[in-house]
Amino acid sequence: MGTQYQLLSLFADGGWMMYPLVLCSLIALGVIIAKAWTLFQAHHGTARVLQDVEGAALGGNIDEAMRIAADTPGPAAAILLVGLRRIRNRKLVEGEIEKAVATTGTIELGFLERGLVILATIANVAPLMGFLGTVAGMILAFGAIEAAGDVDPTLVAGGIKVALLTTAAGLIIAVPVNIAYNFFVTRIDQLIVDMEQGAQKIINLAWDLEKSGRIQIVKATAE
Repeated sequence: MGTQYQLLSLFADGGWMMYPLVLCSLIALGVIIAKAWTLFQAHHGTARVLQDVEGAALGGNIDEAMRIAADTPGPAAAILLVGLRRIRNRKLVEGEIEKAVATTGTIELGFLERGLVILATIANVAPLMGFLGTVAGMILAFGAIEAAGDVDPTLVAGGIKVALLTTAAGLIIAVPVNIAYNFFVTRIDQLIVDMEQGAQKIINLAWDLEKSGRIQIVKATAE
């Protein structure tokens, strides 16, 4: 109860700039939770789906391979699925799978990066808001000195306290948000590797099926 009262007291003493700072922290927390879950789901099961899809497709069961890819979340599975749909047609134009995989990869990468701009913005803006609160607090302090015509510590203490509280709040928000942003960027880099593995797997699978005579790859006609 005492700690809660102290936090509320500090919030009140921080002035009006504490409201946008708290709003930034709540938005960042929501994005971090959603992003962490999304990236976990996207990476989970990638190695298994690559192996299972290859085994089912080489065994001649393209429909089963498509079902496995469709039931597995993540960008690698999405790339496998779009390639398998074209392999099921039995006749492919040379380069068709590569183009489809590249398009799907671009779409999936855009989905993975969604929300990062919000975290980057908050990580940059929160300290600036804190510094703005610092400037406002110092203005209050010097205004009190000017009104009193004398330098009295009790007059300037309130303004200096506002300055320190808003600066601390901005940094407290920015540091973990920046750490989360960099962590998510690292995870997305790993997912890009997963997508490249999925793309290479489906291309190799197409050529293996073509060599065994189960599908046909024809050269693209010049327009």
